[in-house]
Amino acid sequence: MNAACDRWLEFARQDLQMAELAFHEGIYNQVCFHSHQCIEKCLKAELANMNKKPPRTHSIVDLIGLLPADYFRNLGEELEQVDIYYIPTRYPDALPGSLPDGLPGKEEAENALSAARACWQKANAKK
Repeated sequence: MNAACDRWLEFARQDLQMAELAFHEGIYNQVCFHSHQCIEKCLKAELANMNKKPPRTHSIVDLIGLLPADYFRNLGEELEQVDIYYIPTRYPDALPGSLPDGLPGKEEAENALSAARACWQKANAKK
C-alpha cells in the first residue's frame, strides 16, 4: 500500500468508528451517513493504491465502476444500497421523499453498518 492509500484508509476507519458510536446512541441517520463515508473512502483508497487519483465524487456506484469488475464481486450490491443515504441523511432540506419513509431506522442502519464493515475488512485485507 502507498501513503495516499493509507491516508484514505485512516479517514475511513474514523468514519466507521463514528458510525458504530452513532449506532450505540441510536442516531441512525448518522450511522448511515458515516457508513457511506467509510465505504466511499475505502473505495478511494483502492484507487489510490492503484496509483489513480480518486475523483471528487460521493457516488459509491461511480467509484465501484472505476475498480476492476470483480473487485467487489460479493459486496457490490450491498455497498450500492448505501449510496441512497448520502444526501437525505446529511441535509434537513433534502428533497422530500428522497427516502421513501423519511429518515432511516435501526434496520437500515444495521445494513449500512454491515456493508461498511465488510468494505473496511476487504480494503484492509491487503495490509
